[in-house]
Amino acid sequence: MSETPGVLGIYGGTFDPPHIAHLRLAIEAREMLGLSEVAFVPAGQPPLRAAPQASPVQRLAMVERAIAATPGLRLDAAEAMSSGPSYTVATLERLRAQHGPQRPLVLLLGADAFVRLEAWQRWRELLALAHIGVATRPGHELAAWKLGVGDTPLQREFLARQGMAADLANAPAGRIVPFAMTALEISATAIRARLAAGRNVRHLAPDAVLDYIDSNTLYRTPNGR
Repeated sequence: MSETPGVLGIYGGTFDPPHIAHLRLAIEAREMLGLSEVAFVPAGQPPLRAAPQASPVQRLAMVERAIAATPGLRLDAAEAMSSGPSYTVATLERLRAQHGPQRPLVLLLGADAFVRLEAWQRWRELLALAHIGVATRPGHELAAWKLGVGDTPLQREFLARQGMAADLANAPAGRIVPFAMTALEISATAIRARLAAGRNVRHLAPDAVLDYIDSNTLYRTPNGR
């Protein structure tokens, strides 16, 4: 008899480049939410932001190197090569079809992204397809929401659906579970800017990623190194 698959975390983004804060969110989500594994899903063309600077092949290679040494993290490369917009609802529809109707799926978001969820395509359908795990940190918390402050459609959904990590394995979708993560003020934008200026970025991203960036001369400008 085959073992029942555990709770799958889904972590999307451009990963341009992947860095230490990406890894910490995935690792801490796995520990705090009881996830069996976390799938990194690099986007092709995100609809709400500029096109990535690195190519899809380069971003896939960097994510593969970033997660290689960490058990429980894996790469889902299905969307990175797509020329169309990468909508999260379509990602979840694909993964729900792949994993079946019963496996619990948890979409992992930072609190700053979660509070803007109403701008996403078909955002209400996300909760019919997966749970949402919301990573909070100082300055990006949901304390007021937990107290019922405000009255937007997303806040009403949050109040109706907020739960605990233990709830996630008991249903395939529908809960919103905040969890605190280590505060790391690291961004891909800042890393790209430092690289373009020829500045040192060691310890902001895994060495394997930085070695790939160096060997492929990514994110540099003519005046950078």
